Amino acid sequence: MSQEHEDQTAMDQLIRTLDLENLEVNLFRGSSPQVGWQRVFGGQVIAQALMAAQRCVEADRFVHSLHAYFMRPGDPAVPILYQVERIRDGASFATRRVVAIQHGKAIFSMSASFQLEEEGFDHQVAMPDIKPPEALMGETEFREVFLSQAPENVRKYWGRERPVEIRPVSLVHYLTKDKLKPEAHIWVRPTGTVPDDRHYQSAVLAYLSDMTLLDTSLYAHGRSIFDPSLQVASLDHAMWFHRPSALDDWLLYTQDSPSAFGGRGMTRGSLYSRSGSLIASVAQEGLIRKKAND
Repeated sequence: MSQEHEDQTAMDQLIRTLDLENLEVNLFRGSSPQVGWQRVFGGQVIAQALMAAQRCVEADRFVHSLHAYFMRPGDPAVPILYQVERIRDGASFATRRVVAIQHGKAIFSMSASFQLEEEGFDHQVAMPDIKPPEALMGETEFREVFLSQAPENVRKYWGRERPVEIRPVSLVHYLTKDKLKPEAHIWVRPTGTVPDDRHYQSAVLAYLSDMTLLDTSLYAHGRSIFDPSLQVASLDHAMWFHRPSALDDWLLYTQDSPSAFGGRGMTRGSLYSRSGSLIASVAQEGLIRKKAND
């Protein structure tokens, strides 16, 4: 790695990862940062696929929803090809389908819809009354207090520099195996500057929307995604973009898991700006089952 890349922050590296290489009309190539993970983070694939789709629509149309399926784990050692299909271009809406390919096989697919900005009805549910991020333990302090007693895989995960900082309102889940109410309130924010460009802002929002979700579906069972006896993976991911955000401050990510059944856990999420504006809604189902040898 060059000295220039070594000097980049984690957010700089993420933005560079989202700057896809255009190989041909409707065909893009994306790389993965070498962070030592055995598979590509799902949020990265969602964000790169969204960037590919955004490059295949008119600049005045912005994403309002996406629906995606994870088919195979991504290999961080090789690039990912993103093939975009232009499904429809209407007077107000445009639809794109993206397939991510590695080793000659589809690992991910996504449909996304884009819309011209227009005036309309406006309402939202209120943001929960939650402690501000300044009143919570930061990641540096969290590492010092908690990581010394944590398993190696947990220390490895939390010890890396990441493009998004996380401040859970409650840390009980990390410190106990008690069965808890399946809901979470987590403050998140980029650790660096996000470009003043709605395409990058939407992609970064999609990236962070995949963080912490599956863990919430395990709260009711006293388990964690770090539990080595569990097989945990995202199966699908849906997202609705309600209002634009510069991503220059903390966002509150509220999550709840209404159901777990058949080896799958369902989680819903809402992303609010610090001022209380509902930025986006998220839904995800993931695989949460015991390994066969457990």
